Amino acid sequence: MNILIINTGSSSIKFQLMHMPAEGVLCSGMVDRIGLENGNLKYTKADYETSEILQFSSHKKGLERVIELLLDPVKGAIAGVNEIDAVGHRVVHGGTAFSETTIINQEVKDKIRDLSQLAPLHNPHNLEGILIAEELFPDAIQVAVFDTAFHQTIPLKARKYAIPNEFYTDHGIQLYGFHGTSHKYVSEKAINILGKKTAKIISIHLGNGCSITAVRNGKSVDHSLGFAPSNGLIMGSRSGDIDHSMIFYLVESLGYSLREVNELLNKKSGMLGLTGYSDLREIQAKADEGNVQCQLALEMNAYRIKKYIGAYSAAMNGLDALIFTAGIGENSDYLRKLVCSDMDFLGIELDTGKNAQKSSEIREIQRNSSRVKIMVIPTNEELEIAKQSFQLLKTS
Repeated sequence: MNILIINTGSSSIKFQLMHMPAEGVLCSGMVDRIGLENGNLKYTKADYETSEILQFSSHKKGLERVIELLLDPVKGAIAGVNEIDAVGHRVVHGGTAFSETTIINQEVKDKIRDLSQLAPLHNPHNLEGILIAEELFPDAIQVAVFDTAFHQTIPLKARKYAIPNEFYTDHGIQLYGFHGTSHKYVSEKAINILGKKTAKIISIHLGNGCSITAVRNGKSVDHSLGFAPSNGLIMGSRSGDIDHSMIFYLVESLGYSLREVNELLNKKSGMLGLTGYSDLREIQAKADEGNVQCQLALEMNAYRIKKYIGAYSAAMNGLDALIFTAGIGENSDYLRKLVCSDMDFLGIELDTGKNAQKSSEIREIQRNSSRVKIMVIPTNEELEIAKQSFQLLKTS
């Protein structure tokens, strides 16, 4: 079975065409910096690799270019659209409606659209990917894999907010959690390395969107993102944790509308708001040049992560492994160093030499004396989506 995986993030599209269940990758690639002046597209198959610098004004433009490459008679991996048996889609928010991988129909699409108000930077792009795939691959089965599903195991004491009970029972207001596909994949890899299913793990997903998850016995038990993917860690353009009283001040004293506040906190804050840049590569470069705002933003980012590490270590009564994953987590030795510095009280001791080494493989970067393993594990949400999609279709 050939399964095309489309993973549309807030500013990127990752894709893989996989032959399942052998997990053979026919082609793969990524479009990133969508909406910025210089977008990047990388496309790879066994005998061909290309990189393009183009301006992608929208996710739709990026997806259309991906499909062009897939079907190209020379560069492509398939001769025709009928060779795609299924398309697996990452969908960020499943609310209370979806707790497992689901075949997409009109009802599912309508619900994903309704949930866009809870994930405004993601669900609309996820739905757009579904609609484009339906148009271009009319005979393929469309499958949705929800980021929120992995976090269904978070206990009620961590999932429920301290507001009147009817908001939970009648309206489903609770912590849902996100990036679950990534956290599930990397935590399972860590458990295999540790050799024990009872491991206490903290998984840190750092990309344009960021989150941190406490994983005990292979199950998510707490998570930094909540009702919508906007709180917790400092992100590319999202503020993360704030005092909610600030929202009332912005509206009642500074004259902002609720729409403007939503725009401010989701699209104009985070690293973008602090520095003028949303791409961490640019921020690090500017920090190295002496830009004080960029230096402070990186310190703030690391400090927020460290607070969550401390909280989750306490919640699990211990820590066996710390995982860094996703684009920033895998590639920024600078931020990993900031996060792991002065953490020896918790048994976290970074080997700066190992940390500075570049690799695309799973690796450990702790000192020999460190009680906690520090791992860099490249995430593979696409493989996880392919596995879940294949499993669903095999049993349907």
